[in-house]
Amino acid sequence: MARPPIGRDTTLCMSLSARPSNFGTRFHNRLYELTGLDFVYKAFSTTDLPGAIRGIRALGIRGCAVSMPFKEAVIPLLDGLKGSAAAIDSVNTIVNDDGRLTGYNTDYSAVRTLVEQAALPPDSDVLLRGSGGMGKAVATALRDAGLTRGTIVARNEATGRALAASVDWDWAADVGSRTAGVLANVTPIGMEGADADALAFDRGTIAAAGLVLDAVALPPDTPLIRAAQDAGKRTITGSAIAVLQAVEQFVLYTGVTPTAAQIADAATLARG
Repeated sequence: MARPPIGRDTTLCMSLSARPSNFGTRFHNRLYELTGLDFVYKAFSTTDLPGAIRGIRALGIRGCAVSMPFKEAVIPLLDGLKGSAAAIDSVNTIVNDDGRLTGYNTDYSAVRTLVEQAALPPDSDVLLRGSGGMGKAVATALRDAGLTRGTIVARNEATGRALAASVDWDWAADVGSRTAGVLANVTPIGMEGADADALAFDRGTIAAAGLVLDAVALPPDTPLIRAAQDAGKRTITGSAIAVLQAVEQFVLYTGVTPTAAQIADAATLARG
């Protein structure tokens, strides 16, 4: 099924990020092609978040993915929040219904699904590095999946303590000698760019863990994921999280549920 040629009736979806990648653009546009939908998706960055949100409303842009550093800053600019976005005050998805902008958080549901599939021991503890909007989604998903003991590692004491308090975990400024059954990186460490070769946790900490989660989607095999796999650890990649959360976004934007084969095709293309 071919997507119709782009024309005046084509529906636009987009993303906003400080460091846009091609993952969402490739994934969504491939699904539009496979499902024959008259949609197109484009990634953007901005230094004027209020202006960008006014543009979404004014131009009738149907949906917008939201990435660092806008997941919390965007909330006052929206008309309402749904589900986990309201519970954790972090938005990664905006849906525009005739000018009314509603925020969702599909990162939360993706992480919770993947963690529950991993069937971790209920007494597993967590070391989570980072305290931004993605940190809120991941920490809350881990807590709600039954991991009730953990430490938020964040240099920003205010945001670190706030996130730790929200999930009833501890806070620390650095990893130090701490170990845990589950390691989670929700910082840009390992992302393509300046931090591409850095490890979010050292190899000793990785060796003591049972499962390692890295929220960085590109590259899919970050230094942390490679080190964990080399050590024989189970992993949850940012790429896997990105696929699940993007499928939920796609359904919110279009009302169409793609098949498993279509999702796999789009994910392969998006990972490049």
